[in-house]
Parts: sequence; structure tokens; C-alpha cells
Amino acid sequence: MNADGSKPASKLLRVLNGEVEAIPPVWLMRQAGRYLPEYRELREKAGSFLDLCYNPELAAEVTLQPIRRFDFDAAILFADILLIPQALGQNLIFAPGDGPRLSPVLEKSDIEKFRNQNIHQTLAPVYETVRRVRASLSPEKALIGFAGAPWTVATYMMAGGPNKDPAALRRRWYDAREFIIELIDVLVDATADYLVAQIDAGADSVQIFDSWAGGMPEDVTRAVSLEPLGRLAERVKKLRPRTPVILFPKGAGALLGDYAAIKSCSAVGVDYSTPWRAARAMISPNAAAQGGLDPMLVVKGGPDMEMGARGLIDTFSGVPYIFNLGHGLTPDTPPENVARLVGAVRAG
Repeated sequence: MNADGSKPASKLLRVLNGEVEAIPPVWLMRQAGRYLPEYRELREKAGSFLDLCYNPELAAEVTLQPIRRFDFDAAILFADILLIPQALGQNLIFAPGDGPRLSPVLEKSDIEKFRNQNIHQTLAPVYETVRRVRASLSPEKALIGFAGAPWTVATYMMAGGPNKDPAALRRRWYDAREFIIELIDVLVDATADYLVAQIDAGADSVQIFDSWAGGMPEDVTRAVSLEPLGRLAERVKKLRPRTPVILFPKGAGALLGDYAAIKSCSAVGVDYSTPWRAARAMISPNAAAQGGLDPMLVVKGGPDMEMGARGLIDTFSGVPYIFNLGHGLTPDTPPENVARLVGAVRAG
């Protein structure tokens, strides 16, 4: 409900408040990105990826591009999960064709440098982007702020870039448990402050992406992903109780129900590898469900994509559900397929 007791104009916010919509709201992860020619033009104009993230005028335009083209029910802030480590003082560059590179965090002394940092000074342009986007959106369109989960961000900080080896992550946990817990604690605090600032700038909801929630034994997942996300969501809700929090723990599988049971969680994202009916059974008693469609179906398009969309909507009929993908759109996605997908969802 709104502060005055009325229902939100936004369909997305109504579902996040526990309502069921016959035609679910739809937005897509990575809906603003390299598959759009208008994004590529702005990216070239910005000069570098980080320049684009920190330019409120251009970042707001990137955030709004897919709303204009596809009429999604929500915009999601264009930024990057690694802005937090940079704001904490870790060196960050995006090398052309090589992805993000950071100075690795290896010792407890490295973590100490991150304490009591004024992240808002670095991240002020992001908050200005939020203000610009919210001012440009109609009340029917929600604006989602976002951040990376402490564990996922920590994996980048420790490795100095993307770490695609689950075995290496597990080994690091067993070898340096106290170090990782301390790093995660710092990230919980910084990320909560970051999300609250986004909310104060105009975000209607926030989503926390935990791309590395899976691929580990249950006790490790609980320690590095589930428990920190619970603390993070609780802190955000304590400070801004009316703002819904969406969690996307990719690869969580049988633990999805435990994420949904977090009291401060309003919705849980379903990745493309999780059986839909199992996801409904685990999530729906406690939170709204979101997502589930394989992004590769949107690359292919056509009847298979539309059949998948109808199957998802049928599976989650009668419970609060937000249509989305099981991960983000990929650069090879034809924009016309995205338009056709949105049309299929709204056709019911």
C-alpha cells in the first residue's frame, strides 16, 4: 500500500505487495544493454563503460531506452555491481574485451581500508541517475534499484575479476573463512547504505543479484549467501519499510524456499535451471515469484519462446508472479524477439 493507504498505480508494486494479477507485470533482467542498437550508440558516445555508469544523463537514457521501445512495467537502474568495491577504495578498470579488473583483496589489512569509507561521494552520480529516471517515468512504471549481493561482489574482489571456477571459491572458503566473513560483513553494511540511498533518490523497489548463490554445499551457501542476504534485506526494510526487496539467488535450487522465507524479502527470482512447479511450491507461500524463462529462448524467438512464456504464466497462475527471465538478456538477442515476448505475455 502507499503511505496514504491507497493501492500503488504500478502493477509491479501491487504484485510485490502480495496481489495476484491475471496478466503479470513484465520486465527483463539486462533489458538495457548491448542487444539494443541505441545502447551501443550511447556506449560509444560515453567513452568507457565506467564513464557511462557515472554520467547521469547518459545512464538515465540507457535505463529508459527499453521502456520506450517495449513498454515494460518497470525500469531497472543502469549501473554495475562493482561500483560498490570502487566506492570502497578498490581499484577498478574495465579493459576493452577483457571485462572488469580489480586489485585483488588478499589480506585482512586490505579489508580494513574499506571501513568507514564515504561511498556516497563516489556514488552520487548514480543517485542522480535514479532521480532523473523516476522523474521521467509515469506512476504506472516502477523503478527498480539494484546491487550485487555481498557474496557475489566478494568473489570479484578476492579474485580481481570474474571467477568462474566454483571449486576455487569453495577452496577459498575452507582456507580463509574468517577473512571472507569479515569482507562480507563490510559489504552488507555498504550495500545497505547504497540501496537506501537509491530508494531515497526515487527507486520504488530494489533487487539484489547473487549470481554465485549456487554451486556450493548447503552449509557454505547458507553462510555466504542466505544469511548475509537476510541481514541485508532486513536492514533495508528496517530503514525503508515500505520498499519491496527482491532477491535473485541464481543456482539456489532446493534452497529457494529458505530465501523466500526471509521476512524482509518480497519476491524471489527463479533461474532458468529450476523446475517451475518446484519453484512455485517453495516460493509462493511466503513471497512473490519472478522469472524462470531461459534467455536462450528469447534469442531463438518464435513459437518455442511463446510456448515457454505461456507455460510460465500458467504455472504461476493464482499466486503473485512477475514475468521475467531466469537470467539476463544476452547481446545476441534480437530486439524484435523481445517485443514479441512482451506481446505474448500481455496476450495472456
